[in-house]
Amino acid sequence: MRRITAVFETARAEGRGVLVIYVCAGDPNLEATEDIVVAAAEAGADIVELGIPYSDPIADGPVIQAAGQRALKVGTKVAGVLDTAARIRERCDVPLVIMTCYNPILQFGQEAFAEWAVQAGVDAVLVSDLPPEESDEWVAHCEARDLGTVFLVAPTTRPERIPEATQRTSAFVYAVSRPGTTGERDDLPKGLPELVENIREHTERPVVIGFGISTPEQVRAVCRVADGAVVGSAMVRVIAEQTDEGAIVPAVGRFVGHLAEGTKTE
Repeated sequence: MRRITAVFETARAEGRGVLVIYVCAGDPNLEATEDIVVAAAEAGADIVELGIPYSDPIADGPVIQAAGQRALKVGTKVAGVLDTAARIRERCDVPLVIMTCYNPILQFGQEAFAEWAVQAGVDAVLVSDLPPEESDEWVAHCEARDLGTVFLVAPTTRPERIPEATQRTSAFVYAVSRPGTTGERDDLPKGLPELVENIREHTERPVVIGFGISTPEQVRAVCRVADGAVVGSAMVRVIAEQTDEGAIVPAVGRFVGHLAEGTKTE
């Protein structure tokens, strides 16, 4: 988890926010995913979320759902995603966060998943549908291996439940910008500063904002109120739009480089 801590410290010293990029592992295939993540890191992504495709996601919008289906169709499995993470780690030092629903972890085995993730060089895991109140066993497995945990806080999270999420978070808190699913939006909700302020009352961990962020201007606006911004659906869409697999890596580099300009808040 030291890589995540170092990224936030470096960005803070440089007067900028942290850029988090989401990639659906296995779309279009795991070999391409490896190259995509390395290209994103070289272009300015500070942290990469590697999503495990799942047949029944609860928070994914249509773009990421479609990517997940494509990844499942070519045979992407949990073990394959973790092996891909290990190959990425051999090529670059970018912090890796596995993003997944709980069922793939449960079926794989919580302890086995945590152990394999650490061996693969994964820095943290975000389980999108695991309630903090029911996460004690999972958190214990992570704490025993210094594997970071990430929990979500949304605008609809009741105030009394925010401490439940922040106390179990060891890497960074993921603030969901708006109710609903992932997907690009034209504007950002007006209540983001208040949401971040409410989270900061309960933790000193970094706070990043995701859902609906797709442009450098939106990244900049988010980084002015939080420690970082997450771009997911827009990145997945860029990958999906390339009809030639050879064009994916250059397109990823251009898009991430463009987004990275928005992290400069001073």
